[in-house]
This record gives sequence, structure tokens and C-alpha cells, in this order.
Amino acid sequence: MRLVYTALFYGAVPLIVLRLLWRGRSNPAYRDRIGERFGAYGPTMPRRDVIWIHAVSVGETESAAPLVHQLRDRYPDIPLLLTTTTPTGSARVQALFGSSVEHCYLPYDLPGPIARFLGRFRPRLAVILETEIWPNLFGACSARRIPLVIANARLSSRSAVRYRYIGGLVRPALAAVRAIAAQTPEDAERFAAIGADPKKISVTGNIKFDVDYGQGLIANGRGLREELFGRRPVIIAASTHAGEEERLLSIFSGLRQRFAGLLLMLVPRHPERFAAVASLARAAGFHTVRRSDGIPCSGADEVFVLDTIGELRTFYAAADVAFVGGSLVPVGGHNVLEPAMAGLPVMFGPHVDNFRVICAALVEAGGAFATDGESSLAAALERLLDDAVLRAEMGERAQAYVLRNRGALNRVTAILAAYLGSDASVVLSSASIDEASSNASNGAGRPMK
Repeated sequence: MRLVYTALFYGAVPLIVLRLLWRGRSNPAYRDRIGERFGAYGPTMPRRDVIWIHAVSVGETESAAPLVHQLRDRYPDIPLLLTTTTPTGSARVQALFGSSVEHCYLPYDLPGPIARFLGRFRPRLAVILETEIWPNLFGACSARRIPLVIANARLSSRSAVRYRYIGGLVRPALAAVRAIAAQTPEDAERFAAIGADPKKISVTGNIKFDVDYGQGLIANGRGLREELFGRRPVIIAASTHAGEEERLLSIFSGLRQRFAGLLLMLVPRHPERFAAVASLARAAGFHTVRRSDGIPCSGADEVFVLDTIGELRTFYAAADVAFVGGSLVPVGGHNVLEPAMAGLPVMFGPHVDNFRVICAALVEAGGAFATDGESSLAAALERLLDDAVLRAEMGERAQAYVLRNRGALNRVTAILAAYLGSDASVVLSSASIDEASSNASNGAGRPMK
């Protein structure tokens, strides 16, 4: 079946290149470094024998940050290579790590490009984050005896169904994996259901809980709020998709009639939509400012579009309440932990398949409202804007939930250490992993039964 997959992939290459060029019309970065997507790398990246971590885009790169920092601290003599597949992910790598890590695009899952990539960097350990399953890449790692670990692994029920349809392709790929560090017991069960060996699966928790938000970031966000927005109430709607901004603007129109000076901050998920979302807000009759304009919001301005990369966490700290997008439309939701870490009450819509366990736990902890659509979201926002005490209490509970569930980073690092020849002071025993996770509400650290 892999031969059929590869033949179809090769046949699609011309269309893939055309798509890159097409997307480059709105985001020129898609036209850059196309050679890397086929395993052609320039002379500026000579490092070999790397620890290689693959993070698809911005979200995975953000969640990889604590793992990258920990590996860099513990293994200073081993170069780190971080790959992405999107220009926004690439830009975030540069912003977060600068020259302290190597970076390039991971080539397409074709035998030739993959062979050139592995031959160039010769990874001593491959770490694939979250859900990526690449049949040719995994097979090539196995053939070269490169240990491959899926870390912070998650698999939605919808994805699991799709993977079962191509089990003849997925099962051999998963057989090449040495270990799977799943976020939740449900993720572990789904990986086993699509063909992973249960003996290779451990439930370690979600390393996104271990992202260091830092008081400095919160202070910067509050400073920006004072500078850009003054003392007016602010709603942030983050990682929004097409079909959500229209609903949010409709809700906002109603709320403005009751809450004087209310400001809506829109943060589209994809950079190529920044200009379109700003135009949408203006067409709806709202005075709109973009972050890239570099000016404060006047009293007449009503919508602020955050159209920069890498500032979302800072701007969470500049808001009063947060809505996390990809959830009013069937996308699967996005990271609700970042606003929770900033001490904000969090809201999301019904489509949160990618984060269902975390969203449910955050609601149970009293830090979030789950809404089932536009009317209930409007009601939740109105309730929070009308009650400062409730906002503060929910924000504290949201932040406390994050702090209670930290520890996945050490458990994942312990698994990776087994393939890096670490000494006993670095490698945690399975018993200590279980003990460390005993207080975690998400069941982290337990091997799958």
C-alpha cells in the first residue's frame, strides 16, 4: 500500500508546487525555500548527529518550546534541529530560539527527499510532535535505525476513524515508532486502535501545561493594554477562522450597546487572512485598527486586529475575557491553555474535538464556559463583562488548573533520555513517573494497559 501512496504522492507534486505558488500570492514566504521541501539544503546548515524535533506550525512550535529548552540545557553538546512545514511555524522558530537551534522545512513524505534529509542531518533521535504520521519517513527512520518517538501525542476520534480506513498504510508506519507519549488515556486508546503496539504507549500528559508564561510576559501585556487600549473593557477572540469573525462581530455589536467603550480584539489563525478580517470588520461598520498600524486605539476605534506573529500570549494579558476560535466552526478548536495561563476566563464553541478533554476539565475546574453557538456565547460574554468578581474568580481557577497539571515535560524527557545515553540523574524510572503523575487530573504518566 505504501507503493501506491508514494506513486500518488509523486503524481501530485506538480499540483503541490502550484499550490505553494498560489498561496505565495497572499503570503510570499510560501514561495521561498521550496528546495527544502524536496530535501535540497544549502551550505549554511552543516550540522549532523542532531536531536531532531518536528513541529508542523505555530501551535506545535509554541508547545515544543519547553521541550527544546530542556533538551538544550541537558544536552548542550548535541545540536538541535527543529523542522516545520509552514512559513508561520518557521518564523516562530526564529523568534523563539534564534540561532540556538537549527531550522529547516521537513521535506515532503517522498523517498528521495526523505533520504536526502536524513542523510544530511543524520538524526540520533527523531521526535514527532502530536499527530503527524508519515509512512515513508517513519519507514526510512526504521531502516536507518533512528529511534523515533511521537511526543505529546494526540489523536481525535475523527482522525482515528480516518486512519482506520487506511490501516494498511498506518500500521506499518506505527510499527517503526519506538515510543508514543500520549497526552491522555483516550489518545492512547485511539493510537492502539489504529495499530500502535500498546506496550509502546505511555500516557504522559500535555507539555503545553509546562509552557512558561512568565510574569514578564503578563507585565508586558498589561503595559500594552494601557498603551494601546487604555482602561476600556477588552474581549480577545483568538485563532479565529472564516465563518467565526462574522458571528463575533454580530455578538459584539449587541454587547457594545450595553458596555460603553467595549473593544473586540480579533486574532485570525492564518496570516493570509489578516487583511481580509480587517476589511470584514470595516465593512460591518466598525472603526478598525491593525496592530501593524503601530498606533493606539482612539476612543472611536472598536475593533483591533492582531496581525503579527508571536504576540498572542502577550495580548491575552491585555484582555479581560478570551474566546478561543476554531470552535464555532467544525475545525476542532485550538489551545485554551494560553488564556488560562494568563488568568483569563475562557470561552469556546461546540467544536473542540482536538482539545475535548482539556476543555471539559477546564469547565469542571470553573475556569471556562462551554457554549453551543452564537446566542450562548453572547450570554456568557455579557455575564462576564457585567461581573468583575466572577471574571477574577474564573481567571484564578483557570490559572490554577494549568499549574496543577504541570509535569508532562519531565515525563516526556525521561522517555527521550533512554535513547540519548543519559545518566541516571536525568532518566526517571517508570515508578517515579507514575508517582509524579499521581496528582495529575489528566492521568499523565501511566503506561497504557
